[in-house]
Amino acid sequence: MKQQLKIWELSLLIALCATLCTGLFARAEQNRLAGELIRLHVVADSDSPSDQSAKLAVRDAVLAALTPRLEGVSDTGEAERVIGDALPELCRTARESLLKNGKFYGARAEICLEDYPTRSYGNFALPPGSYVSLKIILGDGNGQNWWCVVFPPLCMTAAEEADVFSGLSEDSAGLIRLAGTEYRVKFRLIELYERLRQVLS
Repeated sequence: MKQQLKIWELSLLIALCATLCTGLFARAEQNRLAGELIRLHVVADSDSPSDQSAKLAVRDAVLAALTPRLEGVSDTGEAERVIGDALPELCRTARESLLKNGKFYGARAEICLEDYPTRSYGNFALPPGSYVSLKIILGDGNGQNWWCVVFPPLCMTAAEEADVFSGLSEDSAGLIRLAGTEYRVKFRLIELYERLRQVLS
């Protein structure tokens, strides 16, 4: 009986160590990927069709204004500085777009750290976790979100081209690229780790 208890304890210890190692690995993978990206998060005023349409128009206008500024930028630190400097212009761009769409509420923008769920974007997907974001809130910000990646510009139509991933490390590009509809094993580990973290918190 005493020997069986020791085997049980050893099995539990091994399982605990494996869980901790997997969690640390998943966290490191997500942190590495997050360090190479800046997400774009646009929040609509409401869920009405017209407000949702205005949200997408703002998205297009902001990306059109920001993408030329980010040409030649090679790392997220520099990209964050460029975006930070452009915040007043991006707010004006968003407001002008809203007015063109008959919306008279305001827009505000900030750079912040946000938690995201898993999101799929056609030929790539991003695992859940915390990412630096350019967040644009329209009006009261009570509507559905639109998420993607502003740096590197993965949410533009160019994201369908293979070389769009050249701004990422080989490991990160391999992690987020989809093989058909299948995620990589590492991707699933990150998802499981984030779910566990949310449950424990």
